[in-house]
Amino acid sequence: LDPERSAVHFELLHFGTSTLRGRFGPVAGVVTLDRAVGSGEVNLRLATATVNTGARVFDVRLREPDLLASAAFPDAYFVATRLRFDGTALAEVGGEFTLRGVSRALSLRALRFGCRTDQTTGDGLAGEICGGDFEGFLQRSDFGMSFGLPFVSDRVRLFVTVQGRRR
Repeated sequence: LDPERSAVHFELLHFGTSTLRGRFGPVAGVVTLDRAVGSGEVNLRLATATVNTGARVFDVRLREPDLLASAAFPDAYFVATRLRFDGTALAEVGGEFTLRGVSRALSLRALRFGCRTDQTTGDGLAGEICGGDFEGFLQRSDFGMSFGLPFVSDRVRLFVTVQGRRR
């Protein structure tokens, strides 16, 4: 994956009045796809300390032990081997998300996914570039993050944006 073009965005209802949004990134990882036979694997890693809501006070608070616990659990992981294709288009990615040392099933629905051949990548390397936007949901309490319930929503909406080049 291209870390400059891959990130995880999140949003959740904050005190019933507004939506708290943020992002983690860059995201490191490798995706392998065989669109002809409809299979593949996804391995993503994100540093929890990279959380950025645009408000430093929120970012510092989110890294604390009762929320992301960034010092004790510096990385979160998504590993997926269940890929669903609609023809040759990637439609859904199912796997396991690990946060704070807890693993739970997570499905990401493709909002869009596509590939193109790029002759002018800027680094002198031509080849196929693939990327997409994916959406999923998780319950933060499933990962031991119950601070603020019920005033801060338990349900978190995820948007995962990835782009990579075929090697």
